[in-house]
Amino acid sequence: MGAVRRVLLLMTASSYKAGAFLEAAQRRGIEVTVGGDRPQALAGLNPAGHLTLDFADPEGATRAVLEHATRHPLHAVVAADDDGTLLAAAAAAGLGLPHHPLEAVRAAGDKLLTRTRLAAARLPAPWFEAIAPGAEPEPLAARHRYPCVLKPRALAASRGVMRADDPAGFVAAYRRLERLLARGDAEIAGPRSAWRPPRDRGMLVEGYIPGAEVALEGLLTRGALRTLALFDKPDPLEGPFFEETLYVQPSRLGSATRHAVVAAVASGVKALGLVHGPIHAELRLAPGGPFVLEIAARSIGGLCSRALRFGGGASLEELILEHALGADLAGLDPDAGASGVMMIPIPAAGRLVEVRGTTEARAVPGIEELRLAVLPGQAVEPPPEGGRYLGFLFARGPTPGEVEAALREAHRRLVIDIESVVIADTAGKEST
Repeated sequence: MGAVRRVLLLMTASSYKAGAFLEAAQRRGIEVTVGGDRPQALAGLNPAGHLTLDFADPEGATRAVLEHATRHPLHAVVAADDDGTLLAAAAAAGLGLPHHPLEAVRAAGDKLLTRTRLAAARLPAPWFEAIAPGAEPEPLAARHRYPCVLKPRALAASRGVMRADDPAGFVAAYRRLERLLARGDAEIAGPRSAWRPPRDRGMLVEGYIPGAEVALEGLLTRGALRTLALFDKPDPLEGPFFEETLYVQPSRLGSATRHAVVAAVASGVKALGLVHGPIHAELRLAPGGPFVLEIAARSIGGLCSRALRFGGGASLEELILEHALGADLAGLDPDAGASGVMMIPIPAAGRLVEVRGTTEARAVPGIEELRLAVLPGQAVEPPPEGGRYLGFLFARGPTPGEVEAALREAHRRLVIDIESVVIADTAGKEST
């Protein structure tokens, strides 16, 4: 019987990716200790299998992890989502395990720190300025250049990101973002986390960068970047909001542009100080070359990783877990062909009644899977306030063009029925 390989998997109850990581561990024979934000009723039957942690208190949670490891040794620490990345870095450092450094993870999770570090490294970057909570937007609007983009420093999934084309648009976007950040943490992103403490309502304004967007999925091993996938985002992301929909790979960009994207990401991770573990990078292809928008110290979000397979069927989560444990990943290259995912957008705020046409959507040639993430009766909200997707469509085919066409056709066949409801925000105002 081989030696036990145990990974601490950090994830909140709201994580999309819990199932994918747990399935990957089971396939690979890896023992998992789940570090979660809620106690488990059966945790006492397997003390090594669960650890309840306060994600809003990284220092206290790290002490709990280190104490737990004295009784149940841990060989790697992996965060499923943004909520656990800071704690994962701190815990790995305390255990002496390879991981991205804590300060690098902190910089990657803060849009202002990211911009500051990229600019200090003289990498292509837009002009930017931090906006303190409570600032009056009218004087700011009068002196900024347009178009520009307002965004929160710490929210993910394009939440709260808005384009302004003139001073009036700036003030309107500022007020809207201010209301979003005033909403409670639980309403914004599930359980309280180190990334989004209620007191952190800072904003960032930066110049708008024209051009298409791409996303790079990678693994860093002691500073060396391995590109796992380069996704095109075929739908234009020009504002006023920036909801992502389609990811298709391999990229249809020319060879020179692809190399420039990889080089930009390699420079970006170096500037941030990321060195070991998964990364997910977003870039704009401006006329002068790629601009790094952000680099997250975790893998691709939502269920999007299901669009990727390696070495004849291994999942992205399998690669991440094996990499964290120091395994040799030679031969686990991306499978041949093309694949993609559509993050099904929410067309309006309200309450989901039903989604019709699912059988017809699944019947589209090339469609592998349709997963709905919202149940009938649940409240839904589109960007910039909303941070969830209705569900995910997955497709595979010989070429990226065929994959994109299949995803669009499947989405066309869905009929999404949402009833309007009255929602009261924290200021007592009502909206529909």
